[in-house]
Amino acid sequence: MKRLKFIIGAVIVLVAISFLGYQGFMYSATYYYTVSEFAAQQSSFANESVRVTGNVTAGTIERQGNSLKFTMTDGQNNLQVIYQGVVPDSFKAGIVAVVQGKLNPTGIFEASELLAKCPSKYEPVDAPPK
Repeated sequence: MKRLKFIIGAVIVLVAISFLGYQGFMYSATYYYTVSEFAAQQSSFANESVRVTGNVTAGTIERQGNSLKFTMTDGQNNLQVIYQGVVPDSFKAGIVAVVQGKLNPTGIFEASELLAKCPSKYEPVDAPPK
């Protein structure tokens, strides 16, 4: 009888740990859309904060004080973005950026968060030939 109680208790603990782990994973996992996916579904995102990723288009970056305007593209569609805040040091034309925010009524994406991806920074240096 004691063995059965122990097994039932262990199963309950394992189920609770599994449930909490799943909930934590789902809460921390944030999906982001490409510029084309966002453009195709933008009417369904009214007043909803979303994440969008794309390449920063060369020649579109305008800085005015604490405000940054630029265009993102995925090769098919473009998205005009305005961001106010601290700009990452690695932000420049041609990088992959992720913005989080909302589309305003004029069709400009107002970003509340700007992340600049820089994969070349983390690639290993080729080893010298032997």
